[in-house]
Amino acid sequence: MTPLRRTIAATGLALVLAAGGCTRADDTVQAGGLDATGTVTMDQQLHDRLPEAVRARGLIRLVTDASYAPMEYFAADGRTIIGFDADLAGALGDVLGIRVEMVVGAFDTALDEVAAGTYDGVLSSMTDTKQRQAKADFVDYLSTGTSILVQRGNVKGITELDDLCGQTVATEKGTYQEEMLQRIRAKCGAAGMSIHRLVTNADTLMELRTGRVAAVLQDYPPASFLATDERTSAFFQLASDQQYETGLFGIAVAKDDTALRDCLRAALQRLIDSGTYADLLARWELSASAVTEATVNGG
Repeated sequence: MTPLRRTIAATGLALVLAAGGCTRADDTVQAGGLDATGTVTMDQQLHDRLPEAVRARGLIRLVTDASYAPMEYFAADGRTIIGFDADLAGALGDVLGIRVEMVVGAFDTALDEVAAGTYDGVLSSMTDTKQRQAKADFVDYLSTGTSILVQRGNVKGITELDDLCGQTVATEKGTYQEEMLQRIRAKCGAAGMSIHRLVTNADTLMELRTGRVAAVLQDYPPASFLATDERTSAFFQLASDQQYETGLFGIAVAKDDTALRDCLRAALQRLIDSGTYADLLARWELSASAVTEATVNGG
C-alpha cells in the first residue's frame, strides 16, 4: 500500500465499518480539454454542450452510497466523500468546467431518483447491466468482477460460490451481487441459502465481522481493500482469488438526458487519453481494472 493510500484509508475506513470547482477561463484548452502534461483543464466546448439547466445550477449532482472503500467512502470528518469515484468526479468536473457533487443516498432507489429528476446521475460503483439499462444510460469507467469476502480464518471453509449453499450470506439491497445470490440460491436445492438484504454495504460488513453471516459478495476492489488494508485485514479475507462475472461500472444518467451522458463520456475519454485516468487508478491501486475507452451501455 502506498503512503498516500495508507493515510487516506486510516482516516476514513473506520467510519465505513461503523455504520472541483470550475477552472478559470484562462485555463481553457479548446482542443482536447487537457494540456500536454495531462493536467486537467476546462474544455469550453464540452462545457457549452452541458444541459442548460445544469449550467444554470452550476453543478452536477451524483448520488452515491459512501460505504464502499476504496471507491467511495467518508473521510475522518464523517462528511467528506473520498475514494476513486470521488477523485474521478472531481476530474470530470474540471474538464467540464463545473462542480460535480456527490450526494449520499440509498443505492437500491438511486436509479428511480435519477429518473424522477432528484439527481443528475449515479456514481456509486454501479454495475452496468442490461436490466438497469432499461432505466438509465451508463458511461462505463471501470472493469471488475465479484469476490467472496469471509471472516479472517474462513472457519466455514468457503472457497467458491457453490459453498454458499446452506449458509447465511449478506448483500446490499439493489446490487448486482443480490441478483447473483438469488441465482445461486435457486440451484442450492434442499440446502437452501439465507440472504440478508441490508441497506448499506457497511451494514453487510458489520454482520460479517460479528459472525451473523458466513460471507458477503462484493466487487473485487472493495473486497481486496478490506482483506489487505492494515485496519481491516485482521477481520476479513478473500475466500479465493477468483473474480466472478466480470462487468463494467458505469455512471448512470437518465435515459432522456443524452446531452449530459455524452458530455460525461467525452470528458472521461479526455481523462483516459491524457493519462489522468491512469494516475487516479494508480493512486487507489486499481490499475488492473482500467478501461481503454469510455463507452456507453457496454455492460
